[in-house]
Amino acid sequence: MYYVYVLRDTETEELYYGFTNDLERRILEHRNNNSKWNLIYYEAYKAESDARNRERQLKNYAQALTALKIRLEESLK
Repeated sequence: MYYVYVLRDTETEELYYGFTNDLERRILEHRNNNSKWNLIYYEAYKAESDARNRERQLKNYAQALTALKIRLEESLK
């Protein structure tokens, strides 16, 4: 499986969007660099190209990011 994920910094509330084929390993890598990152959302895809395209949408298109933030309204509080 391939994953698109959203992490949130507990201090600055900054969001990070990423892509990986090993979600657990990738979160641990982020936490080694900054222990304040928490996973708040992920999507799983069978095809790598689907996951990469979704990550690109979130990073490059404000409308896709806005829609995701609306969906995650309670999680972002």
